[in-house]
Amino acid sequence: MYSYLVVIEKTETNFSAYAPDLPGCVATGATREETEANMRKALKFHIEGLMEDNQPIPEPRSYAEIMAVS
Repeated sequence: MYSYLVVIEKTETNFSAYAPDLPGCVATGATREETEANMRKALKFHIEGLMEDNQPIPEPRSYAEIMAVS
């Protein structure tokens, strides 16, 4: 099992998501829930493609932190 950080952003018209450690792995959706479901599919598809092409699976390296600023 692989675990990657996924960034989900609200745009003016929908939501978008990407995984910083998997360049090109992106998804969109009308809602956050739809975007999360689409991103899970995109992650699986992306990793399966890397495996089929005998490419290395990138190690997760990205982290997120919420920081309060006054």
